[in-house]
Amino acid sequence: MNQLKSREPGSGAAPAALPGTLSESLRTELIAFRRDLHMHPELGNQEFRTTAAVKARLEAAGLRPRVLPGGTGLVCDIGTWDRKRPMLAIRADLDALPIPDVKTVPYRSTEQNRAHACGHDVHTTTVLGAGLVLAELDRQGRLPAAVRLLFQPAEEVLPGGAADAVEAGVLDGVGRIIAVHCDPKVDAGKIGLRVGPITSACDRLEVTLDGPGGHTARPHLTTDLVTAAARIAVDVPAVLARRVDARSGLSVTWGRIESGHAPNVIPQHAELSGTVRCLDLPTWREAPDLVHAAIDEVATLHRAKSTVDYVRGVPPVVNDPVVTELVHDAMTARRGPDSVEDTEQSLGGEDFSWYLEHVPGAMARLGVRTPGDTRVRDLHAGDFDVDERAIQVGVELFTAAALLDGTPGR
Repeated sequence: MNQLKSREPGSGAAPAALPGTLSESLRTELIAFRRDLHMHPELGNQEFRTTAAVKARLEAAGLRPRVLPGGTGLVCDIGTWDRKRPMLAIRADLDALPIPDVKTVPYRSTEQNRAHACGHDVHTTTVLGAGLVLAELDRQGRLPAAVRLLFQPAEEVLPGGAADAVEAGVLDGVGRIIAVHCDPKVDAGKIGLRVGPITSACDRLEVTLDGPGGHTARPHLTTDLVTAAARIAVDVPAVLARRVDARSGLSVTWGRIESGHAPNVIPQHAELSGTVRCLDLPTWREAPDLVHAAIDEVATLHRAKSTVDYVRGVPPVVNDPVVTELVHDAMTARRGPDSVEDTEQSLGGEDFSWYLEHVPGAMARLGVRTPGDTRVRDLHAGDFDVDERAIQVGVELFTAAALLDGTPGR
């Protein structure tokens, strides 16, 4: 799969049965923990309650988590770090989205227009659960190498809380990093995986247009900003399609156009907001200049003055082959070769990519769809929910990866 080489049985890559599976009591506790987070979602850099809940549970297990400088997010090391061998980091994100939760479930969000509609409550719970299991293995002398848990704030806030976490030193001593992201198109019990880019770059674009307004009876005496905005919305993506390699997947999509107040008045101001997404790093690095030029050209054609605010977001998540193989081996060790399926590159953005600017890593797509469920669910939708059996899968994937990564000679 995607250049991954499956290890043959008996190759010595992993023991026949790895420790670190969940007890029934811990599985039940983690489901309750996830539901509590789901009921109390917090936006980026405001995850104080979530941070406190994770910190309290880790401390109850005898661990010593450290809250990040901003007051939200934390790191926690498990085991004794041998400075000759960099640690494996396991990352979760804590924040929710500013949208209403429209599900009818006992654990529906209690916060108005706040919802865990991207699965970060599941990500947090799986990393917490892995930490609890690994801490017990460490007490038993069965954890071969130190592991760092990383609970990061503000993934949904461009350019992403990962950049601040890196600045705070969360990667000091780390040699590899792994994570999962919920995927409602993959069945619970499986993960989606690929070598190379698995997400895309995502930037934010704000455009303002200005010009003398006037009466709609005399558009030739004005700058027709409504038409100018419409042409920018249509023509800029078309212009860019002829200035970049089609394989780069550069895509400009508008989410907001606003102008005018009356049907017979040509306005003096217009605004457009959207996103710029890109499949590869080289084109992403060129995108600001390309987009600026295209917008200016179209605006000038319609005699509008344009101002562009191009907000850098995140580069693509590019899975390292060696770390991806570690995740693949961990999953197959737990649930067999049929538990890993190929996945495609998404146009969604993920700030996990900032860690990969510094250390190799890999992200897998954690299946959260109930097998046989034909309903179409999507991320960032108010009815998003998961099959909670995915929590156990995520925990056991992470613990297996930690055990295999610490195996001598790997």
